[in-house]
Amino acid sequence: MGVTIAIDCMGGDHGPAVTVPATLSFLRTHADASAILVGRAEAIQPLLGDAAAEFGARLRLHPASEVVAMDDPPAIAMRNKKDSSMRVAIDLVKAGDAAAAVSAGNTGALMAISRFVLKTLPGIDRPAIATVLPSMKGHTYVLDLGANVDCSAEHLLQFGVMGAMLVAAIEHTERPSVGLLNIGEEVIKGNDVVKEAGELLRNSGLNFYGNVEGNDIYEGTVDVVVCDGFVGNVALKTSEGLAQMIGAFLKQEFKRSPLTRLMAIFALPVLKRFKQRVDHRLYNGAPLLGLRGVVLKSHGSADAVAFGNALSRAAEAASNRLIERISERMASMNEVKA
Repeated sequence: MGVTIAIDCMGGDHGPAVTVPATLSFLRTHADASAILVGRAEAIQPLLGDAAAEFGARLRLHPASEVVAMDDPPAIAMRNKKDSSMRVAIDLVKAGDAAAAVSAGNTGALMAISRFVLKTLPGIDRPAIATVLPSMKGHTYVLDLGANVDCSAEHLLQFGVMGAMLVAAIEHTERPSVGLLNIGEEVIKGNDVVKEAGELLRNSGLNFYGNVEGNDIYEGTVDVVVCDGFVGNVALKTSEGLAQMIGAFLKQEFKRSPLTRLMAIFALPVLKRFKQRVDHRLYNGAPLLGLRGVVLKSHGSADAVAFGNALSRAAEAASNRLIERISERMASMNEVKA
């Protein structure tokens, strides 16, 4: 039997109303996968219907009595809610009962619990959050997105390794290209940390492109863009705001007059295709990289389609040896240093 995913069914804005249907759809399209639904049985069971007969041993329910709220401080969630659906799902990965865990819950709590339970891989100082963004050539992976506000050059090097191995596992790209986010392409640009990180990346053996700028994320210049969590989070939130503004502007212009409303009808097929290409649900599922286990964070407001895509990413990462790839690459780099 293939990969098994532990799902925090209680996390996110919608809880089991989204996570359970998404899991059932995922199992229908991934015939070799299995799922463990973690959470309160009384909330999950009514949504299963005849799933037990349909999926048999591929689907099971693992009870958890507590829920990590979206506003719970990470320390409280970790210390006081040891039987939360989030904690139990990660414990299942630690125990080897699941190859990956997926949660739409509190990001800070998920990172804290995952790091505490699973620990970091040898050679990795800090886990990082990676996400995938649409580009003119397909999509671009960006990390870190906020887990590490202050980073050293060595941390950025580690992010480069983790991002490259993520793309190799999920996209099946043998030598993903890696770029370092900077204020210019020239080697002399940037602060001291970025300059030192560039030097480390050039000597890392990775397929390092060099410095890239913000526009390169959406041009698809490289497969992986590396930055610290402060810059990455600002870039992500700015991008989300820009996308919302463009959508609002389009609606306003098409509603401006009877003529523009008529034009909107003719433009509808193009607008639908445009919406499909930038649909954030297609890119849902941010891996927490650098841990001794696969953990993915789904957006809290994800619907069943978006959460299902996060499950698919988790299965792809686990079945294609993401953790082993990162470990092996870090080990080889440490051997070179020695």
